Amino acid sequence: MKIGELSKQTGISIRMLRYYEEQGLLHPSRSPSGYRHYTPNDIQTLTRIQLLSAAGMTLNTILQFLPCIRGDRPIFEPCDELRNLLHSEIKAVDEKTAQLVKSKAILSRFLKEIEQG
Repeated sequence: MKIGELSKQTGISIRMLRYYEEQGLLHPSRSPSGYRHYTPNDIQTLTRIQLLSAAGMTLNTILQFLPCIRGDRPIFEPCDELRNLLHSEIKAVDEKTAQLVKSKAILSRFLKEIEQG
């Protein structure tokens, strides 16, 4: 399938698909005239990219994870590098969560002060 059809099937813009290719996340074949050709495996890859992105991972981190996914489900091959990476990602999420809790407390305090006059 061509890039436009892939975009329609996945809801991912053509521009983003090209960016994913540029970043090494997608590897479409090319026709003699230069058109990109995608397979159902590329749809699966995009689903995995979206899943990992929703978990807050950067594209660089996702690039490290994609080769470690087995089969049709988002299951990862066990390896120490991925375990360490997951620990780092979880720590970063915990730090962001703590910062958001602080921000919420500050905003709530401002709102309470305003409402109390």
